[in-house]
Amino acid sequence: MRTRAAIATAVLIATASAAPPTVAGDYASFQPIGFSSDGKVFAFEEYGIQDGSGFPYSAIYILDTQTDAFLPGAPVRARVEEDGGALPKARHDARRRAAPLIDAYRLLDTPGLLAAYNPVTEPDAADHSLKYDAFPADPAFRKTYALALEEKSFEAEGICKDLLKEVKGFRLVMTEKAGRPVSEVLQDDSRIPESR
Repeated sequence: MRTRAAIATAVLIATASAAPPTVAGDYASFQPIGFSSDGKVFAFEEYGIQDGSGFPYSAIYILDTQTDAFLPGAPVRARVEEDGGALPKARHDARRRAAPLIDAYRLLDTPGLLAAYNPVTEPDAADHSLKYDAFPADPAFRKTYALALEEKSFEAEGICKDLLKEVKGFRLVMTEKAGRPVSEVLQDDSRIPESR
């Protein structure tokens, strides 16, 4: 069974990252890859066309969900540095290079379900809350969940120190669980891990 941290990581990443990359200034597209059978490792891909250069790229992130840190050898990045380069080539190159880690943790065996996200293209979506059913089912069998995200500011450290004055972390709270109100903290940053 996946841990709460794994689920929170997946939901948060999906919430923050998903959008199609076709126009300058757009966000990267998000594709979950999967979990290890114990939920301690999660991988996802972000891909798109770089703003400015126009080069297609893909980055595969493989995370330890308990420490919120990249596994050794991750992230895996690929970019096609030629005019009119093909996005499928960048994605294929990144997947090929990430295959040893994906295979070692059998991440394709447990792909997970992207149950909900607020795409950037949805103009009326609330920025910091999300309500969803845990799995597709008829109404009588649905279990509704809700999340609230609170941003937190931290002084920039490490690789971000010379680029930014502050960085954003978060507190993620489940406010509805299987149709019942709750207040369950899933993640409360006390620092920003380098993996972010």
